[in-house]
Amino acid sequence: MSTPPTADAALLLRALQHLRPTLPLLTEVGELFTAAGHELALVGGPVRDAFLGRPSPDLDFTTSARPDEIEQVLAGWADTTWDVGRDFGTIGARRGDRTLEITTYRADAYDEDSRKPVVAFGDNLEDDLVRRDFTVNAMALRLPDLTFTDPHDGLGDLARRALRTPHTPEVSFSDDPLRMMRAARFAAQLGLVPAPEVLAAMTGMASRLAIVSAERVREELVKLVLGADPRAGLEVMVDTGLADQVLPELPALRLEVDEHHRHKDVYEHSLTVLDQAIALEDPPLPDDAGAGDTRAQAPAEQDPSEEDRVPGPDLVLRLAALLHDIGKPATRRFEPGGGVSFHHHELVGARMTRSRLKALRFDKETVRAVSRLVELHLRFHGYGSGEWTDSAVRRYVTDAGPLLGRLHKLTRSDSTTRNRRKAARLAATYDHLEERIERLRTEEELRAVRPELDGNQIGEVLGIPPGPLLGRAYKHLLAVRLDQGPLGEDGARRELLRWWARQPESQASATD
Repeated sequence: MSTPPTADAALLLRALQHLRPTLPLLTEVGELFTAAGHELALVGGPVRDAFLGRPSPDLDFTTSARPDEIEQVLAGWADTTWDVGRDFGTIGARRGDRTLEITTYRADAYDEDSRKPVVAFGDNLEDDLVRRDFTVNAMALRLPDLTFTDPHDGLGDLARRALRTPHTPEVSFSDDPLRMMRAARFAAQLGLVPAPEVLAAMTGMASRLAIVSAERVREELVKLVLGADPRAGLEVMVDTGLADQVLPELPALRLEVDEHHRHKDVYEHSLTVLDQAIALEDPPLPDDAGAGDTRAQAPAEQDPSEEDRVPGPDLVLRLAALLHDIGKPATRRFEPGGGVSFHHHELVGARMTRSRLKALRFDKETVRAVSRLVELHLRFHGYGSGEWTDSAVRRYVTDAGPLLGRLHKLTRSDSTTRNRRKAARLAATYDHLEERIERLRTEEELRAVRPELDGNQIGEVLGIPPGPLLGRAYKHLLAVRLDQGPLGEDGARRELLRWWARQPESQASATD
């Protein structure tokens, strides 16, 4: 593996060690393309991640071969191939348990008013690398001879933790405005710091992000939020104006500080809550599936001690922590005497959250889960020092449903006071609430709380068919169950008949 003289020896050694298990496959596929008269190089993320020692599930290659020729070379060698995007020059393949994506050398650019790139195939590796988004992704490993190619000093930038573009930032971001979001994502994901000229270009061109589809923007935002340090990426978005295009509710939290009306900086508070929520995420278990998925997941059946686990990174918890106070600017009121109030900001914030996540094309379950957490995030503050009845605790659990574990962590994270005594008191009070929840769970199987009579039994007792009236009867029994705890089947039947005797429908049937 040949390297430039300025290459960092430690990074090169790490890359070699990281790639060792994959080298036989890389050499083999490289020899296939060379024998067919084509060039092939490992490029982009897999090369960068090898230097960082990070896992890279897929292998990305670039080649002089055109899509039809790529398929011909892979025929008989790959277990299967598929068309990822023939018009963009990309063919996918699988060999054993490894996935490969092979793309023809490219030289493309966005039309000024189009969301789709105008594709032009290139004929050499150097031209392909200069059109890449950042120098750290413009490094390549020529195959099969393992020649390291780094014409834009991406390795040096990686060692310096700097994010630069191979071309001028203005040209790079004009080619694909989503690269500006990617810059923020790499700050969160990889700890890279955009260079001053990159930040300047992002600031000047932020509005150009409007031509990119909401789905592509969402995927970059998800990767950012699930990164190791989302705050870093979000700060880049806010400081450059990208957030005004993608998540305008976030910069709107930077409420001005008035010397006569002092209150917390809601923007900084929200970022701190996000940091604290991440710190509270549980480590994944070996059998945890879907941790960090972009969709909300209902917890599977598990031991009571495990049912409130929130394995990280958890998108729903992180989005709820970030957005929990977005209703404050719309509800801010200056009270007589210098106070500031935000009455019902949790309800307004839940509506705003639903609207924003729908605009970003999040799936329905994620929209529902995040907005519900925003709606519930203040509920605990009615607990006082433990005044809630068992009925109120039951309702807290039932209203949260499968989101209870996330609600626990969101509520604890929402305490950002610097007053240690107050912080300790809030933590102890929430400890007390969780202890009560566990006690009621043990005594009443609270997680599966429901009336002792199901819909069929209610219909038989009252002699009514399925429909709205039966639904009202069921809701009444559920409310009584929450208020009074278990009634037993006979007790539930007596309560049902008492309720029925008070209903107009009962009187009408008796008259008939």
